[in-house]
Amino acid sequence: MKNHEHFLKLLDFTPAEIQQFLDTAADLKAKKKAGIPHQYLAGKNVALIFEKTSTRTRCAFEVAAQDLGMGSTYLGPTGSQIGVKESIADTARVLGRMFDGIEYRGFGQDLVEELAQYAGVPVFNGLTNEFHPTQILADFLTVQEHFGKLKGVKLVYMGDARYNMGNSLMVGCAKMGMHFVACAPEKYFPDAALVKQCQAIAAETGATLEFITDPMTATKGADVLYTDVWVSMGEPVEVWAERIRDLGPYQITKALMDNAGPQCKFMHCLPAYHDHKTKVGREMGEKFGREAMEVTDEVFESPASIVFDEAENRMHTIKAVIYELMK
Repeated sequence: MKNHEHFLKLLDFTPAEIQQFLDTAADLKAKKKAGIPHQYLAGKNVALIFEKTSTRTRCAFEVAAQDLGMGSTYLGPTGSQIGVKESIADTARVLGRMFDGIEYRGFGQDLVEELAQYAGVPVFNGLTNEFHPTQILADFLTVQEHFGKLKGVKLVYMGDARYNMGNSLMVGCAKMGMHFVACAPEKYFPDAALVKQCQAIAAETGATLEFITDPMTATKGADVLYTDVWVSMGEPVEVWAERIRDLGPYQITKALMDNAGPQCKFMHCLPAYHDHKTKVGREMGEKFGREAMEVTDEVFESPASIVFDEAENRMHTIKAVIYELMK
C-alpha cells in the first residue's frame, strides 16, 4: 500500500485505498476457498499484543498470518510488560527489532499511534477505544458481497454511537459514499469534532450522514441495521441499568427489520447478547427482566442475519491488510 506504513484508522486512507483492501481480501478469500496456497509472506513474523482479550480478532490475525506463511506470537493481557514495567516506546523498539509487524488491541488510540511512531515496522490497530478499522473492512466486504456495491447503501447504526464502532462505521461510510445513520438518544451520538470531519469527507464522496433519535424514522428503507453490545468490556456493571433505560427503545426487533424492508440485513460485530446462553447475558437478562439486549433472538437467528459471514470476513480482510502493508 503505497504511502502507508501502518494501519491505524480509516481516516488515514483514501476511498480507493480502502477499496484496494476489499479487492485484495476478496481475491485472497477466493484463493482460500479454492485451496490455492498464498504464503506470500513466508519467513516474516508478527507480534500480536492484546491488552483486551478477543476471539474473532485474535483468531483472524493468527489464521491470516499462518495462511500467508508467517509466524505469529500472541502477547495477552498478562503476556507483556507494556505500559507496566516498560513504556510503549521501549516496547515498540524491542519488538520492532524482533518482528516484521505488530498488532495492538487495547485502550486509547494514542497508544497504538505511539507504538507506530517507535516500532520501525508496520503496526496494525486491532481495536482501540476510538477506532476499530479491521472490523469495518470486514463489514464492508460483507455488504459488498450481499448488495454488490457500497456506494449509496443505507446503514443504520442503532445504539451507543460514541465509541469505536459508531466512530469507525461513520468514517467508513463517509469515505465510501454510503448513507450512514446513527440512531440513538442525542447524548449517544458520535463526537461533534469527528462528525464535522466526516461531513467534510462526505461532501467529496457523496455520502449522507444523519443523526436521528426515532427508530422508525431512522430505519425506513435501510439496507443494513447494525448494532453492538450496550456495555463494552472494562465498563463497570453499574452502567447496565443506565444503558438499558436509555437504549432499550433502540433494540433491533423484527418490527424494525420489517419497517426497513425485505432487502434489509442484520449485522453485529459480536459478541451479541441475544439470549441467556452467555454468563453476562443471563445475569443481566435475569436482573433486568429481559430476554435479550441489543437485538432479539428472532432477528439474530433470522435469514436476514449475516453476522457469521461478517465474522468470517474478519480473517480475509485482516489478511489483506497484513499483505498490503508487508508485501
